[in-house]
Amino acid sequence: MENVRDPREHLNEEPRDDLFDVAIGFGGFFGVMFVIFAAAVIIKFVIS
Repeated sequence: MENVRDPREHLNEEPRDDLFDVAIGFGGFFGVMFVIFAAAVIIKFVIS
């Protein structure tokens, strides 16, 4: 490997499914936000 900047000479060691990664990230973030929202609603009803 003489030219280290040539992307054609680098092996793809771990092929990734970008759509699946984005879906998992979106789902995880949505889950965290939903838990925060639910906790805020419960706290609001307990206080008032």
